[in-house]
Amino acid sequence: MCSADNRLVQPLSSIRGMSDHLFNEEELFDLIIGKIYGVCSKYGFRPMSTPILEKVEVFTKPLGEASDVVGKEMYIFDDKGGDTLAMRPEGTASIVRAFIEHKLFDTLPFKAMYSGPMFRYERPQKGRFRQLHQIGIESIGYDDYWSDVECISAAYASLASVGVAGNVQLEINTLGDTKSRETYRKELIDFFQKHIGRLSPISRRRLELNPLRILDSKEEQDQLLFSKAPKIRDCLTENASLFFNGVLSGLKLLGIPYVINDRMVRGLDYYVHTVFEFTTADLGAQGTVLAGGRYDNMIAMMGGPQVSAFGWAAGLERLSMLTKIQPKKRPVIAVVPVGGEAKEYAFKLADELRKSGVCVEVMRGNSVGKMLNKADKMEANYAALLGSNEIESGAVTVKNLKTGAQQSMALEKIVDLLKT
Repeated sequence: MCSADNRLVQPLSSIRGMSDHLFNEEELFDLIIGKIYGVCSKYGFRPMSTPILEKVEVFTKPLGEASDVVGKEMYIFDDKGGDTLAMRPEGTASIVRAFIEHKLFDTLPFKAMYSGPMFRYERPQKGRFRQLHQIGIESIGYDDYWSDVECISAAYASLASVGVAGNVQLEINTLGDTKSRETYRKELIDFFQKHIGRLSPISRRRLELNPLRILDSKEEQDQLLFSKAPKIRDCLTENASLFFNGVLSGLKLLGIPYVINDRMVRGLDYYVHTVFEFTTADLGAQGTVLAGGRYDNMIAMMGGPQVSAFGWAAGLERLSMLTKIQPKKRPVIAVVPVGGEAKEYAFKLADELRKSGVCVEVMRGNSVGKMLNKADKMEANYAALLGSNEIESGAVTVKNLKTGAQQSMALEKIVDLLKT
């Protein structure tokens, strides 16, 4: 019995930015994952998973202490053993850690696909959550531009498989090789130093730490300078230029449309050559649906050999907002026992139907009308009414809850009916 005090207790709620996925949402996530895994498996990718918790160094080594993810967004805490742990903010570093730890260097090419929750302390808004869910691929072992083309092709085909390829635009750029990047970095510093008085405070800080990140700025005063800022394509070495042109030619060959976005950069040193994003105008400010690039220096940076790699990740929340596909509803039959003595037979009938692959719900109650109303609300297709007459005859009365028509039939006929 509830007391008055118990009724005044505030109900518990989820953490801000971390949402429950109810039945339809979870089924849609499963459908999207299944379709994308189905596409990527044709490219040779195989599923794997990594822990949600990692030692903090897994992310601070490649991302750097000065990055926004490490400095502002990661969930970091000390466990009871004194280790400093982090809830993974992205999937690539964990996959690379597993690649190195299990010494998979002799299995190249290493092609993994993964999905799961990631955690970032950001201001929640449409399409951006503190617990987000990503699906992605990592291709380790190829250093030619055809790997870039192949992975972008897998991304494009994945988006098409969930019906959103028509809602997105592929934007692509190059960071060049290490020499190209160093030249570009110097030119950016020289340019922004001349206009330092016009930079926003955050961009002035980035000028010292990571000038490429200035090009990510959303501040209007910074954006006014971008049209006059140096472009990395003017700083490319001959090899870097040939590599980028090879990627673009490969995309044209496969019929994948793109636009070059000179402002697209990655502030992390392990990125080289191709960077890309599939963006949309349908989600407001959170326009990036899928993004990735080449990260040839990351594995060595984390203690492994110098091995080339390319990967991408997509946000499942954003994909679910864009897609029009829906999970197919399974045909459901509600078994309705009429009279107390029929309940035992109802559960026996339900068991036999389930063994035949049918989704069954045994209704409870004393009123046939109320049980049928419940069955209708749960969107059951049919109701199997089981009373004394049906028990004696061995047949079941089946009612179509959409049309109201009903007929008497044997058990195996019910299975055949639902299959059609």
